[in-house]
Amino acid sequence: QVQFVESGGGLVQPGGSLRLSCTASRTFFNTFGGAWYRQAPGKQRVLVAQISSGGRTNYLDSVKGRFTISKDSAKNTMDLQMTNLMPDDTAVYYCNNYSGSRAWGQGTQVTVSS
Repeated sequence: QVQFVESGGGLVQPGGSLRLSCTASRTFFNTFGGAWYRQAPGKQRVLVAQISSGGRTNYLDSVKGRFTISKDSAKNTMDLQMTNLMPDDTAVYYCNNYSGSRAWGQGTQVTVSS
């Protein structure tokens, strides 16, 4: 069973940037693709960005133009570059496979606040 470990979260002011990273326990993202999800307090987990095994990307409308998903086959990682962060981006961010069907990791907290 593959395991995911998310990192890179933190506290940032509105307009700031963060880069999240996801490491899989085995070679994964180049074969199965990947996705980032987030869950805000009291809300359901939602899809933020996807990247297919071939590199095709898809984004939640509210993050288009601000977030960029990428994968590194050599490092077996998947990143989420987040810019121009807004308070509504505050959430716990999780990574998973393209369809979100694998076991969830602990996530990484992103807090956008002045």
